[in-house]
Amino acid sequence: MQKVGLINIKNKTVFKCSNCGYVSPKWVGRCPECDNWNTFEEREIQNQKNSRSASARITKPLVRLTQVKAGNSDRIVTGINEFNRVMGGGIVKDSITIITAKPGAGKSTLLLQVAGDVASKGLKVLYASGEESESQIKSRADRIFNKIEDGVWVYSDNSMDNVLNVVSQVDPDLLIVDSIQTFILEGFPGSRAGSPTQTMECANELLKLAKDPVRPRAVFLVGQMNKSEEIAGLRALEHLVDTVLILDGDNEEELRGLSVSKNRFGSTWERGYFSMTENGLESIDNPSEYFMTSRDKNEKVSGCALTVVKDGSRPIIVEIESLVSKTYTPYPSRIGECVRREQLNTLISILEQRGRISLYDKDVVIKTTGGLKFKEPAVNLSIIMSIVSSVYDKEIPNDTAFISDVGLTGELKKVPSLELRIRELDRRGFGHVYVAKNALIRSLDIKNIEVHEVKSIQEVIGMVFK
Repeated sequence: MQKVGLINIKNKTVFKCSNCGYVSPKWVGRCPECDNWNTFEEREIQNQKNSRSASARITKPLVRLTQVKAGNSDRIVTGINEFNRVMGGGIVKDSITIITAKPGAGKSTLLLQVAGDVASKGLKVLYASGEESESQIKSRADRIFNKIEDGVWVYSDNSMDNVLNVVSQVDPDLLIVDSIQTFILEGFPGSRAGSPTQTMECANELLKLAKDPVRPRAVFLVGQMNKSEEIAGLRALEHLVDTVLILDGDNEEELRGLSVSKNRFGSTWERGYFSMTENGLESIDNPSEYFMTSRDKNEKVSGCALTVVKDGSRPIIVEIESLVSKTYTPYPSRIGECVRREQLNTLISILEQRGRISLYDKDVVIKTTGGLKFKEPAVNLSIIMSIVSSVYDKEIPNDTAFISDVGLTGELKKVPSLELRIRELDRRGFGHVYVAKNALIRSLDIKNIEVHEVKSIQEVIGMVFK
């Protein structure tokens, strides 16, 4: 028994393999690491927790909130516009951020691009990896960059103690840890890498590093994603960090979306878009152009309709394509790459019953230009009109858009942020937009576009296709 101040702290006993050094909290006959028998020896580890008596504790003075000086909110603004948008304007210098994604989505690639951009501004970056070697990181950098900046340092090791020592040597402005579940602290020998204890203790050390009032640093963690598409480990990890980023997108597709589910320094509804290329992730700075097909003014194509989705704080114009063809099977196909199958079946049923268009013997396939997936009902009228255009084989004018939900009665329904969406169409020179009757709350100061307030899908079909 050992006395420290007024508190007794007992030393911890562990068992260490004399052959490979594996540490176990209890004695075992066979080492699970090297498979040797009877190699475990009892070792005593002195408890490192520092305890003080109540009289020796230092108490911080109590201050009024009005007397507290606001912290430095300067940001590191990168040259990656979509990344800056999601982060709230750039990287806060004393923040800790975690990014997660499915394997192969490109989270390590994105952070390496951020590292190169930050280093190009004269700042120091340390990229610590517990999964990849220095040569693997260098191979990716050669593929991404034309020139690798001198300010980027790489370190491959799964010991957080060693990483902290390297930080004291390099003194980086930005630290990237990839991934947090692969690192261990030597002060907790009974737990393996990725365990809740090791993950949280490593994250706590990095939090102290980021929030150091004398030398603040920006810290980025890569978090592995589990089968439920959440950050692996305890939810406490998400509460500990300042910002949680999620990079989504199928590996077979080019489009990647970066969203934020928590941000102490900005909004939590922003979303950025990237295109996965051979040279890494390219920022899609104008999503409307990416999600529309460029056509001449007089060029006409049937089966296409335009709508406006609200993604974060900005409206994005999106093109929906439909293909309707005769089926030769008892059960026609209903394929929707951009919406759920149930939503597509519902819209087809509304069109058949309320629009008097028979589709029982037709295959229906819909998709979006650019591969964007819909999550809001404001696109429903546009989906229906693209299907009607394909059925009639008649084109919809290129300067026409549709913004409305559709009820089971065939009536058009109001959608949020309608004025913002219409202003975006007007700014881009559109001539017509169809919305639900009485959906506009206030009059709009618009120059080019004519707003058609319509009650039902029958009226929209009649007005568009005469």
